[in-house]
Amino acid sequence: SPLSLLPNFQEKRKTQRRNQGGSMADQLTDDQISEFKEAFSLFDKDGDGCITTKELGTVMRSLGQNPTEAELQDMINEVDADGNGTIDFPEFLNLMARKMKDTDSEEELKEAFRVFDKDQ
Repeated sequence: SPLSLLPNFQEKRKTQRRNQGGSMADQLTDDQISEFKEAFSLFDKDGDGCITTKELGTVMRSLGQNPTEAELQDMINEVDADGNGTIDFPEFLNLMARKMKDTDSEEELKEAFRVFDKDQ
């Protein structure tokens, strides 16, 4: 399912400590980055360059998930490098890069992306 990469987020988080080294996003291709930029703008409803827990929740619920406020906050805290309670684009890239490394499946991300991409 498109969101198979999100539900196991909690599991991974318990075993994974934040990597303080280089950004995971360094491993992404330009194509992947532009794809994620498009996905990010779909999350970022008000266009301020940040995703809030509310925006994340809206998108996840539109995909049939029902995360609690606490779960949403956990997901954001996981990648919120500057601690401001929202995800900016570099942090989002890091999250996506980490998910890809965890799942080793770009196909799942493409599938999730297609759900958002109403043009196709």
